[in-house]
Amino acid sequence: MNTTKNKADGNLDTFLMSVLKSRFESIVREMTLVVTKASRSAVIKNAKDLSCAILTYDHRLVTTEDALPIHVTSMDVATRPLTELFDDIKQGDMFVNSSPFTGGTHHADLILSMPVFFDGEPLFWAVALSHHADTGAPEPSTYLPYAKNIYEEGMHWPCVRIAENYKEKQDILRMGMLKNRVPDLWLGDVRAQMGAVRTCEKRLIELCEKYGVDTLQMFVEDWFDYAARRAKAEIGKLPAGAYEYRINHDPVPGVADAGIPINLKIIVDPEAGEITVDVRDNIDCVPGGLNLSENTTNGACRIGVFNNLDASLPHCHGSANQIKVLMREGSAIGKPVYPAGTSVATTNVNDRLTTAGNAVFSQMGKPYGQAEGGPHLPVGMAVVSGKDPFKEEQVYINQIFVSYAGGGANNGHDGWLTYCGPANGGLITLDSIEVDESMYPFIIESREVRPDSQGYGEFEGAPGVQGAYYPIDHDMTIMYAADATTFPPRGVLGGKDAAPTASQKMLANGQVVDLTAFNQELCKDGEKMMFLSCGGGGYGDPLDRDPARVATSVNAGWLTAEKARDVYKVALNAPDLNGLRSVDEVATRSLRNRPKN
Repeated sequence: MNTTKNKADGNLDTFLMSVLKSRFESIVREMTLVVTKASRSAVIKNAKDLSCAILTYDHRLVTTEDALPIHVTSMDVATRPLTELFDDIKQGDMFVNSSPFTGGTHHADLILSMPVFFDGEPLFWAVALSHHADTGAPEPSTYLPYAKNIYEEGMHWPCVRIAENYKEKQDILRMGMLKNRVPDLWLGDVRAQMGAVRTCEKRLIELCEKYGVDTLQMFVEDWFDYAARRAKAEIGKLPAGAYEYRINHDPVPGVADAGIPINLKIIVDPEAGEITVDVRDNIDCVPGGLNLSENTTNGACRIGVFNNLDASLPHCHGSANQIKVLMREGSAIGKPVYPAGTSVATTNVNDRLTTAGNAVFSQMGKPYGQAEGGPHLPVGMAVVSGKDPFKEEQVYINQIFVSYAGGGANNGHDGWLTYCGPANGGLITLDSIEVDESMYPFIIESREVRPDSQGYGEFEGAPGVQGAYYPIDHDMTIMYAADATTFPPRGVLGGKDAAPTASQKMLANGQVVDLTAFNQELCKDGEKMMFLSCGGGGYGDPLDRDPARVATSVNAGWLTAEKARDVYKVALNAPDLNGLRSVDEVATRSLRNRPKN
């Protein structure tokens, strides 16, 4: 969008601004529906590891709806190289970008962008991002913590034009299919994204025809101004100062033997309505896939701030512009230097950075900040692959989402059970067991809440999830990167830490063996993979928790009566006829009158 033509005299009336806001959001929701319904792989259509957005042609984020935070919070970083690399962008062009060295998140997130023209003028970018099941890496996974550089990761798409005049470039698509273990699946998922951006283009042109380009341009500028004012007002309520937080990613042998420390500092300027997030004081890139990309570093830093501001704040260019991010080139938590490995840039270290941004606000004291939430990629979120014995040994590969880590608590609220991880913020959908079993040759034997795995506090972290699955009549390869095995999520302001993640396998003879946290494991026919995901950290002193809430956690099966008594000093009556337990008020007063430990 040409900003010199934006914002005629005056502003849109409030009603029309509200209407256009909703129209833009409905377009993005329709795009999301197209990708979900038309995609073929489970990671997209079941778990919804996808995001759609609309940006102005000069790369300012207008609208996201039901999108994963880490996909869209810095989407401008991914589209900006298009106008830098191409000087002949035309109506009907489509581009893909999946390389962190051209602004992508990580190589498995294929970002498909299409310019939207009206009367010959480029106005917007329609963007659909999907996480693809395979990228043709040497190992059958898209998460490769041991991949030292780009040469060990599979396909990167560094801003490639894959369609002109609405026609696919078959030579380009052949390259992608040849390098993929499931080529038909991959092509179907790409075409689902194409359908989404075409839908967006059609709807935006309809808006231009109905309201006029000048009105839409005025709306965009007014929307950004409104979001900026809201962000400034919210930041203006915070105590001024500089606050620091340190968190650690688990050790990864041969990549980061002592783990990856992450240092984050925020500078809050309420008068200017700005927050600066400084992550320059961090280690250099590590020899593995755990390095962040510029896109995910930016995104994680912004997400941590947004998570501590009012939830109704619009997440667009206007509000994001009030958050300044300082990063260092060549750092594992910054902008990587080619050819560093970044295949895990959207999850593990990124989760820890986002969590640090959530938690650093707790340094201000109550009611600010959040406890640490659980990170990604336990065994229940692994990439599974093999040869399907029921389909003529057809190769399959896909990521499953059958267990999540728990979310951290904040003031007034317990943690979120289906949190998944801070990069996704609960927007990845927990897989349907029945759908997964109908698509792939394996059985999910159990999936349930893992009691007592949460961090205790005045407000409790959510527990993790535990369970088991096994292949049917074949050997299945399991790729996972289970962070929080060594450094589980911590509580804040007196809240307790959560239980760590654990990875196990049951052998054919019934023996249960512990597995390493970062691993490619062959699960043979007759064996079972077992997952125990971590919970989230607690917020505030456990002895300040309302006893009625303690009883609720016990009745939900999240907390045992023993922990209720030992940790919370809450005694419960015997179960009633419905199996529910109530607080024994007299015994609880006696327990809580004892001196705190």
